[in-house]
Amino acid sequence: MNILILGSGGREHALAWAVKQNPKCDRLIVAPGNAGIAMLAECADFDILDGSAVVTFCEENAIDFVIIGPEAPLAAGVADSCRAAGLLTFGPSAAAAKLEASKAFTKEICDACAAPTAAWARFTEAAPARDYIRRQGAPIVVKADGLAAGKGVIVAMTEAEALDAIDDMFGGEFGAAGAEVVIEEFMQGEEASFFILTDGTHALPIGTAQDHKRVGDGDTGPNTGGMGAYSPAPVLTEAIQRQAMEEIVLPTIAEMARRGTPYQGVLYAGLMIDGGRARLVEYNARFGDPECQVLMMRLGAQALDLMLATAEARLDEVQVVWDEDHALTVVMATQGYPGAYAKGSQIRGLEELPEDSRHMVFHAGTANREAQIIASGGRVLNVTARGNTLTEARNAAYAMIDRIDWPGGFCRRDIGWRALSE
Repeated sequence: MNILILGSGGREHALAWAVKQNPKCDRLIVAPGNAGIAMLAECADFDILDGSAVVTFCEENAIDFVIIGPEAPLAAGVADSCRAAGLLTFGPSAAAAKLEASKAFTKEICDACAAPTAAWARFTEAAPARDYIRRQGAPIVVKADGLAAGKGVIVAMTEAEALDAIDDMFGGEFGAAGAEVVIEEFMQGEEASFFILTDGTHALPIGTAQDHKRVGDGDTGPNTGGMGAYSPAPVLTEAIQRQAMEEIVLPTIAEMARRGTPYQGVLYAGLMIDGGRARLVEYNARFGDPECQVLMMRLGAQALDLMLATAEARLDEVQVVWDEDHALTVVMATQGYPGAYAKGSQIRGLEELPEDSRHMVFHAGTANREAQIIASGGRVLNVTARGNTLTEARNAAYAMIDRIDWPGGFCRRDIGWRALSE
């Protein structure tokens, strides 16, 4: 079959890598792709936020299956356009993707189905929001309601920090995403990611992961889009996964169906674990990045079969086959990230690294300039490895990093520390 993946990051490179291994895949196109993706698939350049442009491309290229990677096309209704044109599509409708596109909407869903989450309040003006923060005190969490590329969440440890976040959000720092603000109770515990496929009726857990949001070793410095991840996440025990399914995920899926907006695709539940129980931090309507990289490394070719079953509403007919293995990915970023950084630095040594079922460098922000790989973004490479143990996976990933010649880049050296210290 001919398959189109929308997106250009490390998540999409990992999806393409897994899909390409499946014999069902005859032709693979990624739009717009990146320099690493171009080594294993065709790349196409068109507006992936324009549903009609996506449909036209699919018709002209006899595409059988569309996989939507990032959140922006989902929020823009690209999945709706594809389905209306009769295309088999993996990814929720715009109405269902509101679980990520609006934090207030997610809170309303949790209230409606009694899913455990943080206490919250919504504000459209700064003055009442400031008053609420002064009454509640700190620590407290301030979130831009809409999509802010993973940067619209401030975990304020002081009241002053929370008030500054209100000023920034209503002052336009996050654009339209911050026109409405959600303020939440600060939840104690350990955060982890739980991934579930759902066809709107049935649900299938497909893995756990834990990422590292802060830029520096020891979880220090500003938040980023993610500096590394590992799977599985030991904190998400089987008992906690069952509780999360029964009290959070399944009630959410049922409530979305009850409202006439069934959710189809991957549901990424960010969970806070404390005292042996999970509460919902937030939902994402797509695979996490860089969590997708470790999930795809472990799932391999079966990822396509699982996504097809989801899109064809036969998820009850399939199951996940896991090895007792671990995967870990380390993000290499451009110096200066997540602040200002320069583009265009050359990356050498990638061609000498292994590329197999246990070692892979997924490209996130790269371009090919005169046969040279250059950095074109903040998060640039996802150096990923599998191992029989997490220690083995970590050592393999860092051994690969040590062979990459990129003075303009950096990485954390402690990915996996939380699990490895237990």
